[in-house]
Order: sequence, then structure tokens, then C-alpha cells
Amino acid sequence: MTSTDSEPSDGRADGDVLTVTMNPAVDHTLTVDQPLREGAVARTAGGKGINVSQYLSALGVDAPATGFLGGPFGRMIADALDDDNIAREFVGISGVTRLNTTVLTPDGEYKINHTGPVVASSDVDSLIDRVTARDPSRLVVAGSLPPGIDTAVVDRLARAGPWDTAVDMGGTLLSQLDAEYLVCKPNREELAAATGRSVETLAECVAAARELREGGFRFVLASLGPEGALLVSESGAVHAEALPVDVVDTVGAGDALLSGFLTGLARSESESTALRTAVTVAGHVVSVSGTSVPAFDDVLERRHGSELLYFTP
Repeated sequence: MTSTDSEPSDGRADGDVLTVTMNPAVDHTLTVDQPLREGAVARTAGGKGINVSQYLSALGVDAPATGFLGGPFGRMIADALDDDNIAREFVGISGVTRLNTTVLTPDGEYKINHTGPVVASSDVDSLIDRVTARDPSRLVVAGSLPPGIDTAVVDRLARAGPWDTAVDMGGTLLSQLDAEYLVCKPNREELAAATGRSVETLAECVAAARELREGGFRFVLASLGPEGALLVSESGAVHAEALPVDVVDTVGAGDALLSGFLTGLARSESESTALRTAVTVAGHVVSVSGTSVPAFDDVLERRHGSELLYFTP
């Protein structure tokens, strides 16, 4: 992998990214103190693809969102995206978009996640028509799959046009994909699930990511939590240390990592610089609290603070 760092002279991102969230949710967070009747409630548009659209938009990349929405919770998500000035092209379905509830108490965090509505084959056809009509430079398919959807639908989306497709989903699902993909972004556990390999050490993570890449991915971008991130491509493997920040909230860190990497590619950065951009964006996100997208005013200026370790091809 080359260590040459480069970027477009005008600093602008080139091309658009369309994100697909097939199983979005209204994230309902209830924070309670003792006694239980006291607390605060927050409702936000949830789903990995939606998160990526929000981060990319904040980083200067045109990133409309699509997928499936239905019922009152679907309308809530649509309204939230409109409020955030995120362009949307969702397919309306007869089912009801799910509600995921998180209860935060002094004793811990409790999650109740629903499976989501059944999606009909005609809805899938409509989604593929929407994506084809948009004809993005890059496509991102991220998050869980609702009932009625399997990885064959993800492969259909990847093969429906000339765009490069990025995926962020569970490890067992990654191992079932059959099309050619630009990048996948497993975390450590997903990397293990996708390959059946041990990922205790960094060297083991490299070996697992190399095996996963052979399944049809140009890049494997593995998020390793406090150990940073790993990027594996045809030219080699490189590890970027996490930035030395005070971690406040890790929610959205993986989505931010992928968004930073795609921003780097959109800016025609080298692989190593795109990885540094990814780690810096993720580091900035975990250093602030809340679910709102932080400002990324100086994030590109701070990205060279991450140390890189190169592995032989």
C-alpha cells in the first residue's frame, strides 16, 4: 500500500453518494433517574445509512438517503431528514417503520430493538428503480435487513448500475454477499463472524481482513474500537491508531469511520490519507455527546495526527 498522501487542490469532494437504509428506525431514548417517573425523552432518525448520509453531508459530500419507510414512524424519519436538509428518496411501504427503544438508567443501558416491517418484492423493485434513476457515483447499503429481504437484494443493488457499492452489515451477512464491492466495514466481532478466524491480535485481524477481502471487496475497513482502524486492499494493509481524544459517547463511531473513508475517496485522497480521514472523523464523533452530527470544521486539518503501521502485502 502506497504511503503517498494526496488530495484535490480545491479541497472539494467529487461525486455523490446515495445511502440505502432498508430497515430504518425511530430511535427512542429514555433517560431516567430514580424514581423511574423522572426522565428525559429523545427521538431521532436512526439507521446506519441515514447516519452515513448525515455525516457525509456535514463533510461536504452530496449524500441523499433512500430505503423503505412506512407508517407514522416513517413520517417522523422523513420529517427529521427534511429538518436536517438531507435529501431523501425513500420508497413508501404498507408496513410500519420500526421503533427502537433505549432506556438509560444509573445502573446501565437497556435496548429493545424491533425486527422491522415485511418488505414486498415489488417494494424492492421500486427501490432498485430509485437507485438506478439517481445513478450515484457510490452507493452505501448499511444496517440490518428487514423481514423479506436477504443478501441477494444487496447483490442486486450492487449490480444494478456502474456505481461502486459500500456495505456495512453483520459479519455473517458479509460472508453471504456474492457481487463485487468497493468496501465493507466490519467491526472486530463482525470480522470474526465473517471469517471464522480469531481476531484477538492485530496480526490476526490483518489475516482475517485479507481473507474477507478475497470474497469480493476492494477494501476492508475494520473498526477496532480504541485500537483504531485497519484498512486492507490489494496493495497491502495499514493500521491507523485511534486519535488521543477523551471518549464521551461511542454511538455512531463506525458510521463516522465509514463516512470519513468515503469522504477521502470522494476527495481523491490516497488510501492511507483516506484511512487517516476516517479515523479522525470517528475520533471527533466519539469526543462529543449526543446523537446530533457535530461540526467538522477543522477535521481535515487534524487527520495527520494518527500514526500508521504498514504491513507487507
